[in-house]
Amino acid sequence: MLGVRSIAGQVFAVQVVLVGLLIAAATAALVLQARSDSEREAMGRATAVAQTFATSPEVVAALRTDDPTARLQPRAEQTRRQARVDFVVVADTKGIRYTHPRPEFIGKRLVADFRSAARGRIVTESVQGPLGREVQATVPVTRSDGTVAGVVCAGLTGSDATGRVEHQLPLVLGSAAGALALATGGTALVGRRLRRQTRGLGPAQMTRMYEHHDAVLHSVREGVLIVDGQGRLVLANDEAGRLLELPPDAEGRPVTELGLEPGTADLLASGRAATDEVRPAGDRLLVVNQRPTRGDGGVSGSVATLRDSTELRALSGKAEVAERRLRLLYEAGAKIGTTLDVVRTAEELTGFAVPWFADFATVDLVDPVLRGDEPADGAMRRTAIRGVRADHPLWRTGKMITYTGTAPQALGFGAGRPVLEADLRTRAGWREQDPEQAARIVRYGIHSMITVPLRARDVPLGLATFWRSAKSAPFDEDDVAFTEELVARAAVAIDNARRYTREHAMAVTLQRSLLPQGLPEQDALDVAHRYQPARSSAGGDWFDVIPLPGARVALAVGDVVGHGLHAAATMGRLRTAVHNFSALDLPPDELLAHLDELVSRFDQDQAAAGSDAPGIGGATCLYAVYDPVSGRCTVAGAGHPGPAVVLPDGEVTFPDVPLAPPLGLGGELVETAELELPEGSRLALFTDGLVRDRDRDADEGLEELRTTLTGLPEATPEETCQAVFQAMTSDHPGDDIALLVARTRRLDPGHVAEWELPADPAAVARIRNEAARRLTAWGLEEFGFTTELILSELMTNAVRYGSAPLRVRLLRARTLVCEVADGSSTSPHLRRAATTDEGGRGLFLVAQYAQRWGTRYTPNGKIIWAEQPLTDPVAALGDLEGDDLLDQWDDLPG
Repeated sequence: MLGVRSIAGQVFAVQVVLVGLLIAAATAALVLQARSDSEREAMGRATAVAQTFATSPEVVAALRTDDPTARLQPRAEQTRRQARVDFVVVADTKGIRYTHPRPEFIGKRLVADFRSAARGRIVTESVQGPLGREVQATVPVTRSDGTVAGVVCAGLTGSDATGRVEHQLPLVLGSAAGALALATGGTALVGRRLRRQTRGLGPAQMTRMYEHHDAVLHSVREGVLIVDGQGRLVLANDEAGRLLELPPDAEGRPVTELGLEPGTADLLASGRAATDEVRPAGDRLLVVNQRPTRGDGGVSGSVATLRDSTELRALSGKAEVAERRLRLLYEAGAKIGTTLDVVRTAEELTGFAVPWFADFATVDLVDPVLRGDEPADGAMRRTAIRGVRADHPLWRTGKMITYTGTAPQALGFGAGRPVLEADLRTRAGWREQDPEQAARIVRYGIHSMITVPLRARDVPLGLATFWRSAKSAPFDEDDVAFTEELVARAAVAIDNARRYTREHAMAVTLQRSLLPQGLPEQDALDVAHRYQPARSSAGGDWFDVIPLPGARVALAVGDVVGHGLHAAATMGRLRTAVHNFSALDLPPDELLAHLDELVSRFDQDQAAAGSDAPGIGGATCLYAVYDPVSGRCTVAGAGHPGPAVVLPDGEVTFPDVPLAPPLGLGGELVETAELELPEGSRLALFTDGLVRDRDRDADEGLEELRTTLTGLPEATPEETCQAVFQAMTSDHPGDDIALLVARTRRLDPGHVAEWELPADPAAVARIRNEAARRLTAWGLEEFGFTTELILSELMTNAVRYGSAPLRVRLLRARTLVCEVADGSSTSPHLRRAATTDEGGRGLFLVAQYAQRWGTRYTPNGKIIWAEQPLTDPVAALGDLEGDDLLDQWDDLPG
């Protein structure tokens, strides 16, 4: 038998109680789990029945009738019986029942969360309803348009949901009882074995066990103290005696009388719990952990462990400093070099170092570095300075400095290594640079300095100097290593900014050199322009003003994708191509189509050559041609925003210009828009950098541009450009901006003469004479001979080789323009006639006496034109009279 007072008996009793509690808990958990599963199954069945019933088309149709109950009650009862649920209830969205197993509840409000179901949700819940505790699901009845027509609630009563659990409960309890019996038997066997093992332990074995425990106690590296409830020391191992320097008779005495530090003695005597408390013990720092011990009568004392943390704390302090510096170096990488600006990067270095590392910090850069050039000599410019106070005596930014002699800056820059001056008050070498300045620095209280050369890729860029003053600790060798790493990272950022500055300056220079250096003289438009490169890098925005024959003028703006030298060079290629195509006098849509094909060919050639430079595809262009005779402007665009038009009355519009894809993408026909511009209208062509930036989208930018232009009803083009740039651009634009503003003029109708030309050679002389009379009226008699000569040749060619209709026009603008139009698309070609040829000299003669001549194609044929400058009339040709010379070519084809 197991004795109740024996250890084995007590262990047996405890084990039986524990096993009983575990079996009871397990049985309760099984019952609760079974009930939960049954209820979950009931909710699943209720949800399935409710959803099936709700999705039936007959339900929606019945809800539309005047008496839904008549149609839905039989069907609901049939569904309830077939699905083996206790109720299927249909209600409207306000919860009023149409069906119920008990008819007396029809017309009453549904006991369910019908409001959530009416909003389209499926609700499962357990409620106290008309049938008792009900497990139910409520689902919406939706129409075809997605709206909710009503709700369906289906479910089971609580007795059905938990019936299976109650049926299985005897089996569960029987199993639990069997398990308890087995556990009791096993516990009894374990208890008997423990009893036998305990009785077999003799005094010698118990002694050895005590000695073993005592050896372990005194050999551990932590001090162990046991203090009783009265604060007397019961036990102290050897390590505790060493750490606390306890006397030999310490055990049995109160801890407050052992000569310990007062705080340590009070903690040990209090018996309270303590975790990792640091307490002094002589020249040591001890980490104390203490826990109270409990006996049968309550708190009987405490056990404390002691650990010497003096060396660990010193190492920990150094590790914390190292970890902090590593973290700061990581932060420096994120905070220094955020921009590609040399001065800003130097300012970020000084701002990062002050005040957490130094009281003052300065950066001196070799002067060419600020311009992006390679360093040339040792002359430096103070670029950045930061301090905890503003009244410091250090040289200010902008000062040119040449460090010489034994100055630490000169030694460090020359040797390429940092120089530490831990105490400036006792060192004399650094004073040789400027003794008076050095004296002011010492009097101010600055006492320690580190100067570190800024070098990147073996290129000396300048110096960074750090200063400490007042009560700050002097710099030491550990600080030197840290500043060297910090400055090395900053030097790379400064060198990157220097290289970028050089490339940016080159790109801007190239960009500006490729843009028009001056506007050509012409009579059709008053033009002003602005160009502003992006802060990050010059891009490919461009503009141009191109005089065309017939006193017309072409305006062009474009934007090349990307920034830098490649974009600037690409812009130059496109602008040259536009000039070349405009020389052919192509209409805007044909010019852009040719330009699109040219860009595609450029990209194909570049891809074939294996170049990794970005392609041109994606560039945009807007091309407009204004005719001062008719006042019409023809505009076409390829991926570019259309122009803004300011009418003479101040109204601002953005005409609808058919937009084709950007250049190089192709695939769509380029179309034009015809604008009728009254005299004095202003046409504004711009790139998207003007209306789009980080803070606004294109629509907002266009509206702001409209507002700005509306407020300038009578401004000149120059005033308009200035006002638009002031209102819409920032000091640091993210993209290039090009703006071209042109105010229209109309050619005086009295300076235009037109004649219909019959297809009769005899009419050539008549129109020639009328042209001579018109020149006399204009006061241009001295140009009569050459003009008649040119008109005779052009009209003769048109009569002989052209087709109707034939027209002749004479324009007096900056030049004198002769134009002959016909319905043929065949263009004459200049050639040198042989001696025996009967013709071929006419156009050659025209080319000799006209400043320019050419062919312009129109939708109805072509125009042959020739221009003469009004400042240099042609001299007489020897002894030949004008009529004699003209008669020689009257019968010759051109």
